[in-house]
Amino acid sequence: MPATAATHRQAPSSAVRLLTVGVWKPGTGSGYAHVASEEPLEIRANGRPVAVTMRTPGDDAELAAGFALTEGIIAAPRDLAGVNAIDEVPPDVRGNVVDIRLHQEAALPAAYRDRRAGFIASACGICGQGTIETVRRRAAPLPPGASVSAATIVSLPDTLRAAQEVFAATGGLHAAGLFHLDGRLVVAREDIGRHNAVDKVLGYALLHGLFPLSSMLLMVSGRAGFEIVMKAWIAGVPVLASVSAPSSLAVQLADEADLTLVGFVRGRDFSMYSGFHRILPSDAS
Repeated sequence: MPATAATHRQAPSSAVRLLTVGVWKPGTGSGYAHVASEEPLEIRANGRPVAVTMRTPGDDAELAAGFALTEGIIAAPRDLAGVNAIDEVPPDVRGNVVDIRLHQEAALPAAYRDRRAGFIASACGICGQGTIETVRRRAAPLPPGASVSAATIVSLPDTLRAAQEVFAATGGLHAAGLFHLDGRLVVAREDIGRHNAVDKVLGYALLHGLFPLSSMLLMVSGRAGFEIVMKAWIAGVPVLASVSAPSSLAVQLADEADLTLVGFVRGRDFSMYSGFHRILPSDAS
């Protein structure tokens, strides 16, 4: 499948650290290894602190934009005016603070007004939402017409893996990729948190005017948990694929959303959990 320039970009230098490590090999005692970076990112909205998340540095504006959508800071892409890096901070946190700018007509939700930024671990998903029902009310129905061939689905892991520059150096990151339904890669992003990786690709789509995402699919390198399904649904992505397993709640939510969820995409096989009507036999594509 052809790929865009976003497929093979240079990994951010801040995303990788070189450390001296102990090596268990006959005749050797130490060596060097690259490890994935992990640093806090403070996210503000119109100058107000709303969250601090642990992430792999790089693509911070995309992470903040995707986070704003999936966490409900903005209700729709039109509410986002942009994302700025904030440099008027102490030197030890410079490069780790970003501000989401909302359009004047878009109000910051009450839940995020006049509150201290809450800490969010990199493993956290829809961390700021009070209830599942709240998010369900925000997510629009997914379009029924999108379809993808089985041949395209089985091609996704190799395409995503080829774009994982930091994983190649460290072996320690999750990845998410946004694809056209014919398998062309739009963008791939990596992070220590699978949820952050998804927010980064959704944020890329927001900042590049690619919404709506009704003719795209999302591929993740890790487990397809409930939070990943929720993010895909909120973003309007009709197809979600994973190299690993979904959880029972993820399957339940995908079925409710009529979202096509496939897992264990390995080799020439995959498992289908919901939204079977979007999967075409390879000879029907």
